[in-house]
Amino acid sequence: MATTTTAVTRAASPGMLPSPGTAFAAAFAIHGEHTRVTYDYTITDAHRPDRPKPRLTVRGLLKRRPAEGEITFWCEGSPSPGQAAAVTESGLRREAAFQPGVARAGVHPVQAWVQIPDGLAGDADGLAAYIDHRLLVRIATAENQALTIGPHGLLRHPGIARLPYEGDYAAAILAACDEIEQVGSTAHALIVNPADYYRRLVGRGSLLADLAANGTLISRTRMIPRRQALAGDFAEAVRLLDAGRSVISVAQPPPGTFAGPGTAVCAEIWEGLAVQLPTHFYLTVPADAAPEQVR
Repeated sequence: MATTTTAVTRAASPGMLPSPGTAFAAAFAIHGEHTRVTYDYTITDAHRPDRPKPRLTVRGLLKRRPAEGEITFWCEGSPSPGQAAAVTESGLRREAAFQPGVARAGVHPVQAWVQIPDGLAGDADGLAAYIDHRLLVRIATAENQALTIGPHGLLRHPGIARLPYEGDYAAAILAACDEIEQVGSTAHALIVNPADYYRRLVGRGSLLADLAANGTLISRTRMIPRRQALAGDFAEAVRLLDAGRSVISVAQPPPGTFAGPGTAVCAEIWEGLAVQLPTHFYLTVPADAAPEQVR
């Protein structure tokens, strides 16, 4: 199917950039099922939930590095027992024995889909709101998935240590925060499942207030398995590789995307992760978790 591309650029609309949905709806009114709109920024930045205190996304924890293709970056890894033993003060300062090196990483496509509801195609304002409030939410969710349990996500990194625990979930989180400080860093943030946040953290005395006072941010996402938590110094240990471009287009969805036929719209962004210090992350995991439950 031939498409007609409309470009939305910040330079062309200084101070009055239309929302992604507004730009798509305007193009759709002209080009219909041939619509393709490009943006010179990552559209998850444009999502503005209508609530006083929006949830903190995984993206919101990360410092960014512009990247279009693969990059080379510095990193450090854990030493072998022999390497640690060879460093005089590794018992006091674990990081003294960390092994320096370089690694490569790149950006990868992240997609989300919606179907235009019957009767909305001719309503420009309604379609704009639908894209801004449904498709942008779904691409933000897909982004959370990509950055955590996706093929290139944090939980797939082989250098991030697992910290098995028995019993108390909150105690395991605090133990992970301690481990991060034992390598000379700070527990900047946690990623937890909402089920654990509300059932195991909220109402636990001053725990959440203590974490906030410590400067520890919390991102809640379903993409972290229940009873697990990722603690880390996100500000220092990893960079979000951001291509700074996005596309929203009418397209043919993969099988299994929707329950029935309809006009499908795809949002696509390009991102990746450069994990510089996997040593500064700990994934708490129940000691009795089945192997397939451990990411």
